[in-house]
Amino acid sequence: MNTINTVADLSPRRVLSIDIFRGLTILVMVFVNDVAGVKGLPWWTYHIPRGEQGLTYVDVVFPAFLFIVGMAIPLAIEKRRSLGDSLLKIVYHIIVRSLSLVAIGLLIMNGRDMDPGATGISYAAWNVLMFLGVILLWNRYPEVEGKLNVFYKILKYAGLGLLIFLLIIYRRENNGEILWINKTNWSILGGIGWAYLSVCILFLVFRGRFTGLVISLVLLVFLNVASKAGWVDFIRHWPRFIWPFGTGSLASITLSGLLLSLIFLRSNLAASLKHKMIWGTSMAIILFLAGWLLMPFGLAKIGSTPSYTLFSSGICVIIFILMYWIVDILGFSKWASVIKPAGSNPLLTYILPDIYYAILGLSHSGLIGDEGWPGVVRSLVFTLFILGIAAVMTRMKIRLQL
Repeated sequence: MNTINTVADLSPRRVLSIDIFRGLTILVMVFVNDVAGVKGLPWWTYHIPRGEQGLTYVDVVFPAFLFIVGMAIPLAIEKRRSLGDSLLKIVYHIIVRSLSLVAIGLLIMNGRDMDPGATGISYAAWNVLMFLGVILLWNRYPEVEGKLNVFYKILKYAGLGLLIFLLIIYRRENNGEILWINKTNWSILGGIGWAYLSVCILFLVFRGRFTGLVISLVLLVFLNVASKAGWVDFIRHWPRFIWPFGTGSLASITLSGLLLSLIFLRSNLAASLKHKMIWGTSMAIILFLAGWLLMPFGLAKIGSTPSYTLFSSGICVIIFILMYWIVDILGFSKWASVIKPAGSNPLLTYILPDIYYAILGLSHSGLIGDEGWPGVVRSLVFTLFILGIAAVMTRMKIRLQL
């Protein structure tokens, strides 16, 4: 089989609301990560603390990114299929992209724990060089011929060589013991990578069939429930490259985004706008109802309880429906032009704050304000600053694409 016939009925028209949703999510993620260091704000401006129950808008930001990753999967696979890529080539790209996200996540998180004395290089130098290596290796260079193409390849391999060198010298300290990298500390990007791989597997296995994917979502939610109930504790010890689904929580959010994408982009599921809205609203209601029924298992981001994943997915469905109506139906999209760099270059925008923090140490705390609403203003300004840097770097053809 040379190609796969999964999403041929997807609309070829680009859905602007998906790009805008992605850009807004990245910017809000930059903001909430920075404002987390501001003291004296209302409880809903922070994550719900460990051991407590509840949900704030901050807790929904990471699920929103997972959700939008899922929405983009059918479009990305269809694009590769339309270019003539074989199934094997598509699978290869999915694996490389997933592992690249995990690798970047490992580099970022371990960079925060590096021991300058044992490594033989300062914290700022190691992390800045690490991000330079990431950009050089994963930058999307222009497709050109001749000497310029050779130069771009040299840059890419220079990035790889730099990262290998930094990993060789890397050391961290834990309880007085000097260790190498923590191979499971991949944080947000790694979680996205494994969830992306999981949902792509399901999409390809079921060949994009809506019914099979809905059943998969139900099974992932059940896996999440079984994990919280302690019925399948053994899967926590399985390596992720063998079982990328984990406890099912992150994959279920990503799959919810994929299903909504099919509802709005497939003509055979919901041909008219009215039907799309009915299907989408019904999906949100079902997710909220399921989350309410599973409340006995708790509502917390830390631990990814079933209700947390379901409520977060339902909120993302509602947000996208509203955005689709405003942007793609009513045509009000000019307001979003300012966030275009974040939507078109999300990975670079996401890591730019870490580069900034690496240069200054760990943060810019104390430079403007660490308490109350002045701190919020500081974080807003910082978010706009990151957006501006992302825009400049995007114009300079620096675009991270896995």
